[in-house]
Amino acid sequence: MKILDFFRRSNASEDQSRPRAEASPGHEFSGLDDPALLEYIRGASAAGVGATGDKSLRNMAVLRCVTLISEAIGMLPLNLQSSDDKKQVQTDNPAHRLLKYKPNDWQTPIEFKSLMQLRALLDGQSFARVIWSGSRPIRLIPMDRGSTKPRLNSAWQMEYDYTTPDGKEITLPAKEVFHLRDLSLDGINGISRVKLGRDALELAEQAERAASRTFRTGVMAGGAIEVPKELSENAYRRMKESLNSDYAGAENAGKWMLLEENAKANKWASTGRESQQIENRNHQIEEAARMYGVPRPLLMMDDTSWGSGIQQLAIFFIQYGLSHWFVSWEQAAARCLLPEEQLGRLQYKFNEGALLRGTLADQAAFFSKALGAGGQAPWMSQNEVRELSDLPKSADPQTDALRNPMTQPEKPASRNNDEPPEPA
Repeated sequence: MKILDFFRRSNASEDQSRPRAEASPGHEFSGLDDPALLEYIRGASAAGVGATGDKSLRNMAVLRCVTLISEAIGMLPLNLQSSDDKKQVQTDNPAHRLLKYKPNDWQTPIEFKSLMQLRALLDGQSFARVIWSGSRPIRLIPMDRGSTKPRLNSAWQMEYDYTTPDGKEITLPAKEVFHLRDLSLDGINGISRVKLGRDALELAEQAERAASRTFRTGVMAGGAIEVPKELSENAYRRMKESLNSDYAGAENAGKWMLLEENAKANKWASTGRESQQIENRNHQIEEAARMYGVPRPLLMMDDTSWGSGIQQLAIFFIQYGLSHWFVSWEQAAARCLLPEEQLGRLQYKFNEGALLRGTLADQAAFFSKALGAGGQAPWMSQNEVRELSDLPKSADPQTDALRNPMTQPEKPASRNNDEPPEPA
């Protein structure tokens, strides 16, 4: 009995020391069919999605892709303007000020938009809670990753089951959630590109580990010195000291070696296996670029000449890598921040022209043509050109008219009839 008591006490102590899963403070799971346990597992699975996204950022190609896209989206201004011909920016509208100046009390607009875009690129979707004061949206609060589950109710309206930081689950209507989603198969949940490209990312990680092992444990010597017969202890010591002191380091690059005992220097060339490993790593960079629609040269891949070629690639990136995100942001913001009666009259619009300005010489050529150079009809006024150049508007009313300032001089001021005409 004493022996059984000993084992019984040991098992009891192990049970007490073993950590127990808890759904919330003060609650213990009663079994595998406990609803709280199932909810805990679902939460852990959602947390695993975020952890996978964080892990993918260790891939430098993925980090560069998501940085390019999220920072470009965060940097560009998002204006709320009228849909008519005037395109008047609604500076006094709270829905405009929210995304243009102050989304919340601790984030700037670039920080908020970059965060939401980064989460959408990693998780397939991102959420922010809209705080309303009557009919005015006053704050956009980013919601934790994995805490929100969108769904359609029986009336075909979107609802969001949100788990607050203190563990409470509440249901929010679509009006109170800003939802930015990526690719979707059901129109409700976005699909993570990291999940879709998991195999390619795992292969890239394995190639990175293989390269790390090569540099850590592999033979990195550049060649070998071959001797016809065994060296004496003194000759071996002298040759080793000479290699370390006279020929090692950058300051000794290009020196000629003096070999004794009929020794010959044999340089090792890179093997086909090493070349194949480099080619494989470059291919994984290309896979990450393909996954996010970013041209390879923008990932610091030196395979295109700099100049006009890289400029065309930048335009390609804006048209095929960013333009669909512009539309997604514009329509997602209008969906939750604008009432029904304003959807036809107001619209959100990114100013993507800020990414296409080019050099000062390119801007000068464009502005001269826009003002009517070459005898063609102008399509911009002087004040519009000054506004794009971040210059103050001119007070002259003629600078708001569509005219060529070089071919249509300003009209002289009116004179009194009593004054004699000016001499020719």
